[in-house]
Amino acid sequence: MNGKVQGILKQVGKLYHRYGIKSVTMDDVASHLGISKKTLYEYFEDKKDLVSQVLRSEHDFHFQEFDEILRRNLNAIEELFVIYKHIKRVIQDHNPSMDYDIRKYYPDLYMKIREIRRKAMFNNMLRNMVKGKEEGLYRDNLNIEVITRLHLLRIENLVENDLFSADELNSFEIFHEIFVYHLHGIMSNNGRDFFERNFDQFRETLE
Repeated sequence: MNGKVQGILKQVGKLYHRYGIKSVTMDDVASHLGISKKTLYEYFEDKKDLVSQVLRSEHDFHFQEFDEILRRNLNAIEELFVIYKHIKRVIQDHNPSMDYDIRKYYPDLYMKIREIRRKAMFNNMLRNMVKGKEEGLYRDNLNIEVITRLHLLRIENLVENDLFSADELNSFEIFHEIFVYHLHGIMSNNGRDFFERNFDQFRETLE
């Protein structure tokens, strides 16, 4: 993907996150970019193609960040908190109306993107589980596939829920409780010792 198209996708993504997808027309996009609609259609077949490419670009960006985290040679618990910080930022930027528009007006696209995202998240979580067991920080008797699926379900429901407001999800207290709850279910005694010794550092990670 060339730099010009990537720049367009980034700017359009900001529009969609701010206003939702339905309310942003191709005319709006062209005007915002300072180009003609004819020029816009030289890069994208139609609005669905634009929406699709925006979503794929955002997915690729987020999971490139995950890959960078995994290359930092952190132990499993340290790695998990850095990933949580990234997830917290994604949730803060999330606009529920954007998801609603995708589900309603582009259901096939919604299912495709959700499956891609779910598979990538599952693989990253599973890799962290395996790493934690090998390091002795997570319990030996964990059924890592089941726990990974349960945790993925929890993460997905954070975004698609009506029990917590956006402000509550963005607060340290709620976010801290959600993920410390998960950690205490999977850590070994060695993992708990490491966590307690480094709690202040992990708190700073999430704040």
